[in-house]
Amino acid sequence: MTSVPRAARERLNRYLAGRGLGSRRSADELVRAGRVAVNGLRAPPGALVDADSDRVTVDGRPVPRAAAARTLVVNKPVGVVSTRRDPGGRPTVLDLVDDAAGLLLVGRLDADSRGLLLLTTDGALAHRLTHPRYQVAKRYRVALGGRASSRQLRALVAGVALEDGPARAQSVGVAERRPAGDVVEMVMTEGRHREVRRLCAAVGLPVLDLQRTAVGPVRLGRLREGGFRLATATEMRALRSAGGLDV
Repeated sequence: MTSVPRAARERLNRYLAGRGLGSRRSADELVRAGRVAVNGLRAPPGALVDADSDRVTVDGRPVPRAAAARTLVVNKPVGVVSTRRDPGGRPTVLDLVDDAAGLLLVGRLDADSRGLLLLTTDGALAHRLTHPRYQVAKRYRVALGGRASSRQLRALVAGVALEDGPARAQSVGVAERRPAGDVVEMVMTEGRHREVRRLCAAVGLPVLDLQRTAVGPVRLGRLREGGFRLATATEMRALRSAGGLDV
């Protein structure tokens, strides 16, 4: 490795994670397995590298020196807040991931709601996915405390007046009929504070549970609650396309 001041270096696991090669933990596993080399020499655990001058390879393939944008898919549990830090000491969505450096929250979910949140280091993508101008759909599964009438469902799509302006669902339909109440699926293209809950309350539908299941083309799928994963290359192309960015 080149002789540069220690302050100019970063840990190899962080370097690899920042270039899309998994989490810091998985990067450590690559190093321990002997699959990572720096300047042609097998890298030891805890190695430091200089991003500008050192040549890093994994399985003999060069790792690009420029940090790639990183987007994570997170399954937020109830009780976790969608902020970088909480004055009250509650856990935040960034506490769920291995390395939160540079990550931006793509929209929010209130503490009482759960489901899919995106975190990204790509500021342009975050803006496009959250700005109502770009009409990126967010899908929700909402458990109600009662039966939803046809009139109430039509009102959700027609729109109602909230204190911060009119709001409407792009679409809504009953997914399940349960004794305790219906489960409906709603698609929204805005993300105002507690908008789904307030919209339902405005037409007389109490919300018992709210789960976001998709943002644009990205689905929650079977990701465990409290878990996270890297967005795939296919998902990233679809997200950028949904936001009107060059793919």
